[in-house]
Amino acid sequence: MRARAAARSRQSRSVKPTFRLPLERIVLPAIAFLVVLLVWWVIASFFTTLMPTPWEAFVANLDYIFNPFFRRGPGNLGIGWLLLASLRRVLVGFLLGTLVAIPVGFWIGLSPRAMMAINPLVQLFRPVSPVAWLPIALSIFNLANPSAIFVIFITSLWPTVINTALGVASVPKDYLDVAQVLEMPRWRQMTKIIWPASLPYIFTGLRLSLGIAWLVIVAVEMLTGGIGIGFFIWDEWNRLSLSSVFLAVIVIGLTGLVLDYAITLIERWATHRPAKAM
Repeated sequence: MRARAAARSRQSRSVKPTFRLPLERIVLPAIAFLVVLLVWWVIASFFTTLMPTPWEAFVANLDYIFNPFFRRGPGNLGIGWLLLASLRRVLVGFLLGTLVAIPVGFWIGLSPRAMMAINPLVQLFRPVSPVAWLPIALSIFNLANPSAIFVIFITSLWPTVINTALGVASVPKDYLDVAQVLEMPRWRQMTKIIWPASLPYIFTGLRLSLGIAWLVIVAVEMLTGGIGIGFFIWDEWNRLSLSSVFLAVIVIGLTGLVLDYAITLIERWATHRPAKAM
């Protein structure tokens, strides 16, 4: 009887966390969102007349929410089309930056001379504001769209370069010593030892770079105009339509969350292990 009671108590202790954990993952974020909505409502109700309450913003944006891909003229597009235009610029600039950053990061991580030559340039250009690159890009391309892509490219380089170099330099020396004992060719060391060991660092850099690219596009589109979620925010502010601004803020946040989750899924597939939370 005592053995059965002990087994039941152990079983109950092992079952409880499985029920409590999903509940916490749902209830605690819900409470946080409710607190944000409450603060928003208090500010809109008692401190300003320009800001709408959450319910007023929801009602004002019903057309955008339920019909995000409408076309009612050259400059009157649904928020879905604006989001796709911004995403296209972000992905093009991010992919171009990735194609440059990973080889450069490998070169820096493998060569101490390359580290001494390139690292000062990385540390010099990394803190430069994305907006500071925009006049230079406009002077080169004379067009808003390629200029926005260039700004995303140049600002998304650095996290991937730095993390790739760190990952390559952090490969255990024992692995490389064993490869040399086995007379493994250099290219095989790269593909079988250095590349797999560096992947977690590379994906950390990619997640940071994609987050920066998504931040940059909003500021760049505000300045260059055209079609995009950033210009939509600036245009709605000029119309004093803060309801649409709040909608755009939520869409930007959700899109960034989806992009980060997509990188996480690719990392799990490539490394065969769960990604680290950031």
